[in-house]
Amino acid sequence: MQFDREEYKRWMLQAEHTLASARRDLSEGDFNWACFKAQQAAEYALKGLLYGVGVSATGHSILRLLRSLEKLGLETGEELLTAARLLDRHYIPTRYVNAHAVGSPFEFYDEPTGREAIRAAEAILKFVREVASRLAGGPL
Repeated sequence: MQFDREEYKRWMLQAEHTLASARRDLSEGDFNWACFKAQQAAEYALKGLLYGVGVSATGHSILRLLRSLEKLGLETGEELLTAARLLDRHYIPTRYVNAHAVGSPFEFYDEPTGREAIRAAEAILKFVREVASRLAGGPL
């Protein structure tokens, strides 16, 4: 399998930058944005891996992107699938006022939730780095 290192790197750089931004949001108390950016970081990383192996990556569901990797014969494991489900729950309600019956998105998020989302994203980025390194035949 040919691995497109450059396309992978483009996406991973954005994933890492977005995760760093999520950490800054967490430290500033912008917990809904920390959760959303954690979701985005995981999405970018998984899309980078999929594009790296030549698969078109569409949609925003972390779970579906992981399932696409499983179809290629890559084992993801239940821990990552759980992390994906957690992050998928932060895609819309972190940003849209009408995703909640009352209140605004920032009112529904707190520091523990932000930390949990960031940990989930970190696990997915770690997985992606390990798989990409293996597929590329060495460190990237």
